[in-house]
Amino acid sequence: MDIVSFLIQCLNSVQYGLLLFLVASGLTLIFGIMGVINLAHGSFYMLGAYLAFALASLTGNLLIAVPLGIVLAVAFGYMLEWVFFSFLYERDHLQQVLMTYGLILVFEELRSILVGDDVHGVPIPAILDGALPIGNDMTYPVYRLCISAVCLLVAAAMYFVIRRTRLGMMIRAGATNREMVQSLGINVTVLYRVVFALGVALAVLAGMIAAPVSSVYPGMGAQVLIVCFVVVVIGGIGSVKGALVASLLLGFVDTFGKVFWQDASGVLIYLLMAVILLWKPQGLFKAG
Repeated sequence: MDIVSFLIQCLNSVQYGLLLFLVASGLTLIFGIMGVINLAHGSFYMLGAYLAFALASLTGNLLIAVPLGIVLAVAFGYMLEWVFFSFLYERDHLQQVLMTYGLILVFEELRSILVGDDVHGVPIPAILDGALPIGNDMTYPVYRLCISAVCLLVAAAMYFVIRRTRLGMMIRAGATNREMVQSLGINVTVLYRVVFALGVALAVLAGMIAAPVSSVYPGMGAQVLIVCFVVVVIGGIGSVKGALVASLLLGFVDTFGKVFWQDASGVLIYLLMAVILLWKPQGLFKAG
């Protein structure tokens, strides 16, 4: 592998890892703070991809569709927590798994009824539909670089909110001791709904910006869900920083695994998880 090909694979690894981070960070917030095992989180990623397809078709531009989709995602997440997830906090994990798996079936059936089972494509906005030259005879798509830039901006915004704002202080405290937070007069019900809506919006955003690259197809949420749980376990439950580090690790392992060891590439991320858990059973970082 020459240096140009190596650089392109590194860019692919970072882009895939950062995209994973968007989905996994929402999952680790919901799992780490609310204590709910949400198997339906991958469906939010699928929802984002189908929202990109539908809204881009209506507006004619993905750049307009993405902000609209995020607003709809926040409203949808807030309502979903109020109607369904607010009843799961005192239930055991088996009931959480059963109900969230039921939501997967509901979302898949609604998707089939409303959009159908065909594979769809989402056009890249014309302003981003280009490529940058790398080396003498290779190029790299501008849109993929934009995906990485958006993910980095979201990661920076999340760091600022969680570390520098009152809301972030409440989120970190809720992840550590929710009873103490409630005893201090903080409305935990509203806090949980905000956290859940944020988690849904992150997954939807990931699905929307990934749609032009990966296309839109049935069952796409199930594939990303398993990898996201691996990210959460490796990074540490409830740790956004851990989700970022673990996502980038998985991005490099998966991408270069497919380049150098294609037959066993699917096993490498789970082997990485096993090695890290043997070293640090609680994950790389603590919650926060």
